[in-house]
Amino acid sequence: MRYSPEALLAFVEAAALGSFSAAARRLRKSQSTISTAIANLEADLGLTLFDRQARQPVLTESGRKVLGHVQEILAASERLDALSIRLGDNIEPRLTIVFSDTYQPNHHDNLLKHFERRYQDIELECMIAEGEDVLDLLQTGRAHLGMLAVQPTYPPEIAVARLPEQTEMGLFVAHDHPLTLIPALTQAHLASSRQLYLNTYTGNTVPKPRGRAWSAPSYLMLLEMAEQGAGWAILPHWLVKQYGRQRLTELKMRGWPQTISVDAVWSKLTPPGPAGLWLLDRLLENAADQAAALRD
Repeated sequence: MRYSPEALLAFVEAAALGSFSAAARRLRKSQSTISTAIANLEADLGLTLFDRQARQPVLTESGRKVLGHVQEILAASERLDALSIRLGDNIEPRLTIVFSDTYQPNHHDNLLKHFERRYQDIELECMIAEGEDVLDLLQTGRAHLGMLAVQPTYPPEIAVARLPEQTEMGLFVAHDHPLTLIPALTQAHLASSRQLYLNTYTGNTVPKPRGRAWSAPSYLMLLEMAEQGAGWAILPHWLVKQYGRQRLTELKMRGWPQTISVDAVWSKLTPPGPAGLWLLDRLLENAADQAAALRD
């Protein structure tokens, strides 16, 4: 490739974050390394990609046009890397997967059993996390593959694929909570009662609800808090059914329950190995294809 892959990635990250220093932190490089890489790319292209006169670098018109092409080049490179991993036989010794409680496919147990038979020598680690915590675990290299509720945006170095399953979320309180006595529940009624909301360890962007609120980093903790009568919470239906011990009541309100989609995510910088990609491929297959796929 004529252009350095490191320079292309530095350019995409800086464009996404609006800062050379932020791109350096994201890529775990020095700011001077990022600045030099982008300057070299500009020299190779014979174009000025960023206007550096402002406090933060801003894409020039040329930079905006180049960005889409660079993203296509990186995407093609990632597909080639993934293909080489799939075709190779260098099986990773350890695979760490981060599951969100919003993800609960019907075929999960059978899939793990088949994975165990296929990759008997791998050390498999399963973790539970939500939202930005999942992304942080991937970015730091602590995990190789994650599942989480669909996010509005993702960092450029995070690869994303939509899973075929969806999850139903509802409003839940303890049986004796005052909200259960209101016949026509409204948002105003919810606002007058304490909300139990998901707040990840790294989720500084999570908006805090107005009024009284308690938070926890997992849906299971929110479920337990709701069982104790601490307030109302948005919880996955499957989690309440499996772990709720019949202590919760689902609130009926217009617009609820809601169905959300779930994404599989992994780091482009440190992608999963052959076993992780095999598992990812199985997760992404349509439910109708699962039985045949597991016999392969």
